[in-house]
This record gives sequence, structure tokens and C-alpha cells, in this order.
Amino acid sequence: MASSKGIRQFHRVVSMVFMATVVFTAVALTVDSSVVWVSYVPLLPLFVLMGTGIYMWFLPQLARRRARRSAV
Repeated sequence: MASSKGIRQFHRVVSMVFMATVVFTAVALTVDSSVVWVSYVPLLPLFVLMGTGIYMWFLPQLARRRARRSAV
């Protein structure tokens, strides 16, 4: 259960980083449109969020599977 709590906390922190990078990108693109590579900055936190989100999505199923194995 402690690892689940840690993953959720990490997911929250990464989501805040993602929001900050989105705001930074929006501001950077309005100031100077020649810096197109800045639009790719939010992708790294987004991929991390996808990974942790998918893990948390399957967490209840993994817990049920473990409970069935320990019951047998």
C-alpha cells in the first residue's frame, strides 16, 4: 500500500510540472513564434503521467490478482 501512495504522490507532482510546462510553452510561443521546439517541452512530463496513470489504472486488478493467489 505504501508504494501505491508513493506513485499517487509522484503522479500529482508530475502533473503540476506538466501544467507549469504547458503555461511556460504558451507564454514562450506568444512572445516569439520562431522557437517552435518549445512546444515539445510538455511531452516528457506527459509521457510520465501516462505511465503512472496506466499503472494506477491497473493497480486494483493487480491487488485482486494477488489476493486470489494468496487465498489459494
